[in-house]
Amino acid sequence: MIKRIQIFLGPTLTQVFIAWFALTGLVSLILNSIVDQYTWVRPVQSGLVIIFVVGVLIMIASRLAPEDRGRWLALLLPAAIAVFLGLIVNSPVGVLVMGLGVGWVIAGLMLTRSKMPIEYRDAVKLLRKNQYEQAAKIMDGVIKADPNEPNHYRFRAEIYRLWGKLKQAARDYQKMAELTPDSPLAYNGLAEVYLQSRQYDLAHEAARKANQLAPDDWVTYYNLGMIEDRLHQSEAAIAHLEKALALKVKDARHRLLIHLYLARAYSRLRNSVESHRHVDAVKNHASGLEEWQTILKSDQAETLRDVLGEDIEAALGLSTGELSADDLAYIK
Repeated sequence: MIKRIQIFLGPTLTQVFIAWFALTGLVSLILNSIVDQYTWVRPVQSGLVIIFVVGVLIMIASRLAPEDRGRWLALLLPAAIAVFLGLIVNSPVGVLVMGLGVGWVIAGLMLTRSKMPIEYRDAVKLLRKNQYEQAAKIMDGVIKADPNEPNHYRFRAEIYRLWGKLKQAARDYQKMAELTPDSPLAYNGLAEVYLQSRQYDLAHEAARKANQLAPDDWVTYYNLGMIEDRLHQSEAAIAHLEKALALKVKDARHRLLIHLYLARAYSRLRNSVESHRHVDAVKNHASGLEEWQTILKSDQAETLRDVLGEDIEAALGLSTGELSADDLAYIK
């Protein structure tokens, strides 16, 4: 559980969280030694709790995708308000209000979880044990019972990808695209599978389709640029990756790779000024590099290691000075 929280927050926010917890806890502990001497100590301690909770909420919100923030805000904000009111009302009623706030979060999580079919949860448990074949068999049964639900094919495709069964994964994404021809998710998944299998022309075609369907989504430009990096289509890669940055990529680890691909594209075009500028940006994204290194250590990250392992090594080389901007032109 702790490892998952670290991956979710990333190394920088994890350190901030620990420091935030230690600071507010230490100040509260110090104040506790004089709690009986001054009337203002209790309100200050309550304020510290509120400040800590608000800080944690901001950290969590900064890591959530925009489409998920509304749901989590609906869960956590009432609980935070309940804690605030409970601290103000120093009585059994205040304790009751705080308890109701916690109960709201627990109930909300249970209701949200109940929307996921139990078969999905069983498959996830098997995936955590690297039991891919058994997880795929569970989804075979789900799809047989409900063959027109596109998300079933998407979930089984991800199982196949983790298992290394790329042809089967591509087949499921193609089926998903047939069922939802206007959704970019299937084409993004298809592009990533073809990228993983080194079928770059097919990956590029799927990525272009996803981009046409979602022209305001940075992920589609990122995928296009990454594939064009592999194809040595430097000018096209630059155009798409710059567009991705313009759409505000919020997580540092993807910004790191975008700057890496841009540095490599400019290096191949012999534009040393721009190449060095993006190498400097890579060096300034140390937290993103740390995130990738943490993620790639996972047993379930074999797919990512296969696709991005050499890129992460290149970023590490640039950060340590073992590689220069000029070296990038000769890296595939």
